[in-house]
Amino acid sequence: MSVGDTATFGVDLGGTNLRVALVDPVGSVVDQRRVATPHTLDDIVRSIADAVHAFSPQRPEARALGVGAAGMVDFEGTIHYSPNVPAFLHAPVRARLEDALGFPVVVDNDANVAVAAELVHGAARGSTEVLLITLGTGVGGGVVTRGEVLRGAHGFAAEIGHFQVDPAGPLCACGQRGHWEAVASGTALGALGREWAAAGAAPSVLAGAGGAIDDITGLLVGDVAQGGAVDAVAVLEEYARRVAIGLVGLVNIFDPEKVVVSGGLVELGDVLLQPLRAAFDGRIEGAPHRPAVPIVAAELGGRAGVVGAAVLARELV
Repeated sequence: MSVGDTATFGVDLGGTNLRVALVDPVGSVVDQRRVATPHTLDDIVRSIADAVHAFSPQRPEARALGVGAAGMVDFEGTIHYSPNVPAFLHAPVRARLEDALGFPVVVDNDANVAVAAELVHGAARGSTEVLLITLGTGVGGGVVTRGEVLRGAHGFAAEIGHFQVDPAGPLCACGQRGHWEAVASGTALGALGREWAAAGAAPSVLAGAGGAIDDITGLLVGDVAQGGAVDAVAVLEEYARRVAIGLVGLVNIFDPEKVVVSGGLVELGDVLLQPLRAAFDGRIEGAPHRPAVPIVAAELGGRAGVVGAAVLARELV
């Protein structure tokens, strides 16, 4: 990926929070603003423009902006659908922002933005074939091939959470049954924890929730597992097995040099990554006869959205 060498603006646009940052060419955040995501497109555009105008005096050469948003984003920067941002329904986000700012804007899916960040400034540096998975509320993905982010015919590629791993599996947030996201997301980890707690197999997790099964979340399961509770570790191991099922298939399809794990759950570190590697190792096709595919943690954490969006913006200048 070839990028420019000037400061640019990056936007991480989620269903809950909108984060705008001024990012320098080495990926450092110079300044940032975080607000609750507004409910209308007009207010979203206004919030981004206000932040950009506030930051501009610090780096007047910054004249491009990138946006990463969860949803289906086409090559024109229109967000056709986003389950977490009702304002994004065939929304011409790029056009509206360019009108408001007077300089070039690029809009892309948030996982594509995350993999761009890791490719240039993080765990995928020096690689040309990369699979990134985001494990959070849902499951997202970014694919790099020959050094470029794979976007598909319409810009909608790498929706890796939405392939079916079990026709009789649980209902996915998208309305289909048995998608990988339905068993491999942080939401699914919480559901697994509640299931085990209800069966009496995860008492430490139930205790961590104050005895209320409905209060068990994926983050709570992870926190209790990090504390060393054997039953919580067992829940996480079963979850890691389910993540590995999809990961094996994706590695067989894309043949990456490495897999980068991003999203909120990667904060669990080796408590998650060790059982994931154990469930993955040896299961891809011809494993003894091909190079190993390492599974590594993303390096940029919560900065990946704004940094990756700023990386894409540097391609415009």
